[in-house]
Amino acid sequence: MTDQRCVVVTGAGQGLGRAVAEAFAARGDAVVVSDIVIEAAETVAAGVRDRGGSAVAQVCDVADEASVADLSARVLAEYGVPAVWVNNAGLTRPAMLHKMTADDFDLVLRVHARGTFLGIREAARLMRETGDGVILNVTSSAGLQGTIGQINYSAAKGAIIAMTKSAAKELARHGIRVNAVAPVAATPMTAKLRTDEKLSAKFLDQIPLRRFGTPEEIAAAFTYLASPSSSYVTGQVLSIDGGLYMAS
Repeated sequence: MTDQRCVVVTGAGQGLGRAVAEAFAARGDAVVVSDIVIEAAETVAAGVRDRGGSAVAQVCDVADEASVADLSARVLAEYGVPAVWVNNAGLTRPAMLHKMTADDFDLVLRVHARGTFLGIREAARLMRETGDGVILNVTSSAGLQGTIGQINYSAAKGAIIAMTKSAAKELARHGIRVNAVAPVAATPMTAKLRTDEKLSAKFLDQIPLRRFGTPEEIAAAFTYLASPSSSYVTGQVLSIDGGLYMAS
């Protein structure tokens, strides 16, 4: 074990998760790079170590209790109780409502909603020992205002917002802060939206800044929410989306 602050990031093998893991590592934190594809996680962790940072890779299916327990055990063995736990892992199965299968609805809810629940629960179990910690969840504007062709994803991301607020209220007494980030980022998950000329133009018309954010821009929100500068912030959803969603 080391005296470094430990940060756990799920779904960190690519895209936003990778950028978040690398951002924390660049600030001197030890990072547990978790992904369901272990080769991807190992590549990210090796890159962090090559740059002088501390990182280990751990395979994890966030929707599986035993797998999350294995991740937790690895975290404790390597670094001790984590200071920050980022629930980022996710996937999409888009389809119009009349074409969406129940299996695709269940899968997206399982990974996003159940996976985030298991992550929150495990992080809280560990952090209660120290009376300190930060849990960060990834939601989306889809969970705030819905989206066409993704009722499963919207439902899952809406559930994450509700869980964030509930957990923040419950865990505040234990010194644990819980927040969520709702990004619009240029990642593999948004590849189809960005590469389809018609879809991209229609979507960008809704964004005042007229572009997708970079993973690095989004990652900065996570490091802020895990820093002393945000010590009075909990139960919030921070939209990093170029102005796409503006709550009235």
